[in-house]
Amino acid sequence: MDSQENVLLNEEQSEVKNVEETVVNEPVAEEPQPPVEEPQAPVTEEPAEESQTPDAEEPQAPVAEEPKVYKTKAEVIERIKELAHGDEAPSKEEVDMLKTVFYKLHFAEREADLKAYLDNGGEAEKYQILPDEDENVFKAEMSLIKEKRAKLFLEQEAEKQENLKRKLEIIEQIKNMAVSPEEANKNFQEFKKLQQEWKEIKLVPPEKANELWRNYQLYVEQYYDLLKLNSEAREYDFRKNLEIKTRLCEAAEKLAEETDVISAFHQLQKLHQEFRETGPVSKDLREEVWTRFKAASTVINKKHQQHFDELRSKEEDNLVRKTELCEKVEEIAKREPKGAGDWEKFTKEIIAIQAEWKTIGFAPQKMNVKIFERFRAACDEFFARKTEYFKQLKQKFAENAEKKKALVEQAQALQDSTEWKSTSDKLIALQKEWKTIGMVPKKLGDQLWNDFLGACNKFFEARNAANAGTRGVERENLEKKRSIIAELKALSENAEENIQEKVQDLIEQYQAVGHVPFKEKDKVYKEYHEVLDKLYKELNISTARRRLNNFKSSIKNMAERGSDALDNERSRLMRRYESMKQEIQTYENNLGFLNAASKKGNSLIDEMNRKVQKLKDDCELVRQKIKAIDAENTEE
Repeated sequence: MDSQENVLLNEEQSEVKNVEETVVNEPVAEEPQPPVEEPQAPVTEEPAEESQTPDAEEPQAPVAEEPKVYKTKAEVIERIKELAHGDEAPSKEEVDMLKTVFYKLHFAEREADLKAYLDNGGEAEKYQILPDEDENVFKAEMSLIKEKRAKLFLEQEAEKQENLKRKLEIIEQIKNMAVSPEEANKNFQEFKKLQQEWKEIKLVPPEKANELWRNYQLYVEQYYDLLKLNSEAREYDFRKNLEIKTRLCEAAEKLAEETDVISAFHQLQKLHQEFRETGPVSKDLREEVWTRFKAASTVINKKHQQHFDELRSKEEDNLVRKTELCEKVEEIAKREPKGAGDWEKFTKEIIAIQAEWKTIGFAPQKMNVKIFERFRAACDEFFARKTEYFKQLKQKFAENAEKKKALVEQAQALQDSTEWKSTSDKLIALQKEWKTIGMVPKKLGDQLWNDFLGACNKFFEARNAANAGTRGVERENLEKKRSIIAELKALSENAEENIQEKVQDLIEQYQAVGHVPFKEKDKVYKEYHEVLDKLYKELNISTARRRLNNFKSSIKNMAERGSDALDNERSRLMRRYESMKQEIQTYENNLGFLNAASKKGNSLIDEMNRKVQKLKDDCELVRQKIKAIDAENTEE
């Protein structure tokens, strides 16, 4: 082999090494993943002084075929059993694909079972996953396949070592033949047999393949250089081999038009195999033919490499996107929800993130399983905390229900009493206590409230009937209040001078009037406050400001009684302020649960919202009063 051929060979070996270093990882699929065609380093070893050349040392992967579609777990298990107990060697790609399909079907069945359980009224936290016999069978057969593949691997490794040993012996035999022209001519038939045997030997250790190839090629070239064949026969062989290699060059060049990059690459491997097995051409054409074939191969190899570079780039992008989603879920999982409403809000955010996750393709193989486990762990942490929260909330509801049942029993025990004053006080105390108890499930809560209200109404109706003699006075009081309301309405429609003083005077008159009939109480109260609200709006005087102004006016009187009076009042307001904040928090927690648990509780939710807003307004007024006391203390 001359120096120029040595240079070409070194360049080709470098190119093969570079491609092997860059095209080593197959694309990674989702958890678990379907098989993806693994890229292989292109075979571009230069045949130098051309002769009968060796086969490719590694068997080339077949062109990817359309995979069979499995629709049921039974079909998958049937195929797994065929692979586990049959004579064929199970391929990694098919085994991975069957595993992927089985668990997709398995998880789909589990989700359907959970949905049916929930649709039938089951509770998510009580759902239990039942053992799946199909999964046990599947795992058992997969274990057999794993053992089978391990055994096959050991057999193949042993076979490679035996093949390596025999190829080294063949090289040594050819080396001994290539010592003189006479020896070469005498051993020609033996040489041909050795060449044929070399072709029939396939697998060898990959790390020894190139070295074997170089040594074999070296001594075959030496043998041909020494061989004194009939020149006409030799020229005939050269022409025949030139025709074959020209056809192979044309076929390799035609592959550049192939749209399927993977298929083109596999076809190129077959062309390389045939190129190697074809004998030499005349020495003056060897470099030209090889250069042409190499150039066509380079085009296909670059397209093949670019295809997998793009695939890996996409996988890296997918890893970045999935990492961002993991960080989002982890951030949500660390939040401290203030109530059921927050839990449902965060749940919707996580479900949206899970939906986005499903739209993203695979990450790189070495990270695909890890990133999925990270995502699943964050989701599991959130939903475990949510389950625990609602478990405790249900327990709290149960405690509240017991407290309300006890109040119902007490009210029912008092409903027939004729001790009007003492019993009235007791029932009013029970009503106040009722308001301090938290929420219970709506259906049970409505029933308890109806029972409690019924007992209270029964007593108060009996008391009112017993006090019928006071009805006349109450009717007179009703007429007085309606008369005052009419005067207030007239003031709101026809503004007069000193209207504020007149309104205040009418308010004092109204407050001096005694009780009105019970059935008219709410109606007259509503009319009175509606006209007052209108008046205050027109006079740009809010109820809160008026009360605050009155309070500020009273501060001076408190201050005159001494600093202790102001301090005592401030302490009382602070206790009231903290109590109201706690009450607001309780209502908001209950509101969150109602929003999540009931679509039919709109009227109850609206009423609670009004109560919460009223509490917030009162709480703000108390805060302003505290500020007024602080300002008074500062002035002093």
